[in-house]
Amino acid sequence: VQVVESGGGLVQAGGSLRLSCAASGSTFSINSMGWYRQAPGKQRELVAYIISSGGSKNYADSVKGRFIISRDNAKNTMYLQMDSLKPEDTAVYYCNVYTMSGDYWGQGTQVTVSS
Repeated sequence: VQVVESGGGLVQAGGSLRLSCAASGSTFSINSMGWYRQAPGKQRELVAYIISSGGSKNYADSVKGRFIISRDNAKNTMYLQMDSLKPEDTAVYYCNVYTMSGDYWGQGTQVTVSS
């Protein structure tokens, strides 16, 4: 499975960004897709994920009510709509694809929120 993220950038606090993650290859075996982020000097943390079967979604408390995860199954693409962004959301955001054969990660996309 190949994973490619896009959509990061620089935005002012209170602004919005939408991240995309396109998966290709053995996408039939995808169990879930998710977004993680890693800020400088911090561990990588889960932001949100969506289960393939049933579409159940889960969010980190820090982003609930501000971020929305979604997936277009026909395009094997996942999105993260990020609204009301805060400086503490600044990080490299990574797409994760969890399959029966293992985890796959994208190269990451930088999100910078200025105050």
